[in-house]
Parts: sequence; C-alpha cells; structure tokens
Amino acid sequence: MNRATFFDAGLLFEGKSSHVMLPGWESPSPFTPAKDHFYHFSRWMQDIVTWLACSRDPLYLFGPTGCGKTSCVKQVMQALNYPVYELTGHSRLEFPEMVGHHTVQNGTMHYEYGPLVKAMKEGGLFLLNEIDLLDPSTAAGMNSVLDGYPLVIVENGGELVTPHPMFRFAATANSNGGSDHTGLYQGVLRQNIAFMDRFMLVECSYMEEEQELLLLKKYINGRMPEETLSRMVRFANAVRRLFMGNDAEDMDAAIEVTLSTRTLIRWALLTEHFQRSHGEEALRHALDCALAFRASPPSRMALYELHQRIFG
Repeated sequence: MNRATFFDAGLLFEGKSSHVMLPGWESPSPFTPAKDHFYHFSRWMQDIVTWLACSRDPLYLFGPTGCGKTSCVKQVMQALNYPVYELTGHSRLEFPEMVGHHTVQNGTMHYEYGPLVKAMKEGGLFLLNEIDLLDPSTAAGMNSVLDGYPLVIVENGGELVTPHPMFRFAATANSNGGSDHTGLYQGVLRQNIAFMDRFMLVECSYMEEEQELLLLKKYINGRMPEETLSRMVRFANAVRRLFMGNDAEDMDAAIEVTLSTRTLIRWALLTEHFQRSHGEEALRHALDCALAFRASPPSRMALYELHQRIFG
C-alpha cells in the first residue's frame, strides 16, 4: 500500500537540504506523470513549491501559451510521486463531467468517478487546464470543493466524498480570471470574483534566454551549432514581443501568433531533420512548418523579415 511521506524540497530539486518539506507519496501511481529528462524548471517553480509547503488554497497559474504552466506542475508532482488527474476546460464543460457519470458494465448500471472525485478520494492533484474557458457559473459550482468541504454526489445516491488530506487542486489559464484584455485568446471569459478569491495566483512567463538556450542544447545534443540555437532563442523572444504588441528589432507591427517554448523546440528539431533534404533552407522551411504556416499573410511577412534580420 502506498504511503504518504515528506520530501526535502532542496534535496529534491537542487541537491542540497533546505528543510522545506513537501508532502508526497513513497512510490508513484499509474497516474503519476512520467519524468521528462529534458525539462528545465522555470524560476516561478519556487512559487509552486511554496504553495505545496505552506498553503491549502487551490493554485491558479496564468501566463502566455506554451510557457510551461502545465508541464511545470506535472514535473513537480512527478518528483513527489503524486497522482495527477487532468482535465481541459471548455465553454461547454459542466460540473458533473468532473464528478462522474453512470455507465453500464455487463448489463449493470455502475457509477464511474470523474477526475475531480478520483483526486479527492485517493489523495491526488486535480489539474484543470484552461480554466478561464469555463462558463463562470460552472466554475462557481466548485466553490465548496475549493474551500475544502466534502462533495455530495446526488446522482450516486447522495454519496458523501470527504477530501483526502493529500488532495490538491490546481488550475492553469492564459488570463488572470479577469478576461483577456489583449484580444489574443479567443473564448476566455471573466470569472466570478468570489471564485477567483479562493486561489493563490502565480504569474508564469517564458524562460530567460540563457535557460531556453540550455534547454535547446539538451534536445539537440551538439547536432547544431550553438550560435544557430542562440539566434533561434533571440528570434523567439522577438516574436513574443511582437505578439504582445511591443516593438521588436525596431518593428512596430503586432502579429497574432507567438513562438512558445514548445514551438521553439519543434523548430529546432525540424531544422535538424530538414538539413538532410533542404540544406541551407532548412531553418526557414522548419520555421514555416513549426509556426509561420498558421500565421496570416501580413504576420508571415513580418516573421520572414525578422528572420532575415537575425539570421541574415
């Protein structure tokens, strides 16, 4: 039987004792995320550690697409052997989908628990991604659970689910719950202020350039010049500034796509592959496949101009 335990956060993540103890499990479960050996923790990972160490409030992480919100939470939980029950929000998601539903097995009606109840019962993390896409009334239906109260499943004969002491709730979003003022993320809704008041918030951002370069070098492992990787990281940060409507490399046109960390990795790996078939055009063709082909014609031209400025 798996038993709860505590881990020294410093020993776990930095190799030296910090005496900050984090709750976890002695061994992983089938729902514990797999370890990503290429993963590099962002600086705001410390806020997640603080949340685990001293807060019982639910956690709300927000920031730009592809900056690693979900992966950071999952890799922290992986180190703690925590089971993670994950669900992605959308405008039609209803609270019963998180709780469970009746199903027929071998001719018999059976109630199947949803990810929220599984996490509550077994002492895991319920991770709700894209929470700001939920209808505010659906999100507000979780208020009692966020406050730590038991959950009554009316559809299952009024079953009372008392949260396990190890149960945690975390959510990710592109906005801070106050709707998207930039117009960049379609479908984002303003959430109820009473709902948002229950969370500890963490603002997430892309890695520092030095960190992203180290990450790319791990993936490429010497198969591309470091100077090329460095320019790719510089290009990525310039695209992000354009995406947010800020000047980049003296260009003043905003674009509707961004170059996330995951897209940056995709671009590097595709470039390596296309070197065999496209030669000197590999970098540009890989950029098309990784990002530019989903941009509007004006944005695509802005990307090409920026590419020319940085790579020559």
